[in-house]
Amino acid sequence: MNIVFLALILVSFAVAAFAELTGRGGAMEALSAAMIESAAGAVPLALGLVGVMALFLGVMKVAEEGGLLSAIARLLEPALRRLFPDIPAGHPAMGAMVMNIAANLLGLGNAATPFGIRAMEHLEELNRRKGIASNAQVLFLAINTAGITLLPTNVIALRASLGSADPAAVVAPTLIATIAATLVAVVAAKAMQRLWSPEPPTVVERGEPGALWPCLTVLGVLLALLPVLVIHGKAFGPWILPAVVAGLLLFGAIRRVRLYEAFVEGARDGFTVAIRIIPYLVAILAAIGMLRASGAMALLLEPLGRLTAPLGVPAEALMMAGMRTLSGSGSYGLLAASLKDPAIGLDGYLGILLGTIYGSTETTFYVLAVYFGAVQVRRIRHALAVGLLADLAALVAAVIACRLMFG
Repeated sequence: MNIVFLALILVSFAVAAFAELTGRGGAMEALSAAMIESAAGAVPLALGLVGVMALFLGVMKVAEEGGLLSAIARLLEPALRRLFPDIPAGHPAMGAMVMNIAANLLGLGNAATPFGIRAMEHLEELNRRKGIASNAQVLFLAINTAGITLLPTNVIALRASLGSADPAAVVAPTLIATIAATLVAVVAAKAMQRLWSPEPPTVVERGEPGALWPCLTVLGVLLALLPVLVIHGKAFGPWILPAVVAGLLLFGAIRRVRLYEAFVEGARDGFTVAIRIIPYLVAILAAIGMLRASGAMALLLEPLGRLTAPLGVPAEALMMAGMRTLSGSGSYGLLAASLKDPAIGLDGYLGILLGTIYGSTETTFYVLAVYFGAVQVRRIRHALAVGLLADLAALVAAVIACRLMFG
């Protein structure tokens, strides 16, 4: 992360300095303003996470005390243990990872973050090299950044608000792109872990991993629900978060969990984690703000877009992919502005492609800063390389899927 942070700052400074020296006045002034504004915005962002993290960590604590996380972990453990052989059977990290993956499946980005941070905390308990990312942490983040998504709720809501004839048109290509990204992310993480500062082998009580048929049954049910989500995604979207919270609390009540006390205990952790990640957010958001203000990203992507346009990847798609990797709010604003442009077309190939790219890629730098910052990991090994490969795979798969379906 040291090299990444330094590279972002130096590239931004070099591009702004070149612009200033060659006659584009105000470049350094804009760079300075962006640096200060982004750093200042990190604190409200972290504080804004307090409420969301407290809510979902509180609900998760209720589910944990009621035994739901353990039950889910046992259900999916055969598949997860094949992916994470270094995690002991029945470890709470399994349940937290499952909740994170489930939230990503439904496009609930805010809900996924607290579950993901809790999973990272459990994985850090198993990490024998504190401060250095373990194989399990990198693989989990790879799956998280790829994020198989059944229902990209933000994109569907935006398209519906702008008057799209088919707001859920992005569902199928987003699912295809995220599946491709996840496969690439898992393969890349497994391959690179042997080359990138290898981790000493961990001795765990393995036992039999168990039958896969329960996992395959769950997967079959999810796939069977896909047509329903495609057709009625707009109607289901507003129900998901309230239904998840109410359902988990009801489960806790049935299991005779002391709901209020358990919720408050879990919510207290949300405040602690949000405060702990502030320095990491300040660093990464200041660097990203400088990169955007300097024009370095546009300088790279616009000429590249002219070369890739004949392949169905116009400059707008590259700009969306690049912005999405760096900034969630920035990429959402770019998507909204693009879909309002009549030249792009809300329900045409490019409009659907931009929505698919937004829904199938992740704010990789932000995720790495928040998740690793929450557990004080400073050496991230191959996590960034894997995350960027997953983003690239999602971009390629999104282009192919959209061209076949809407091109």
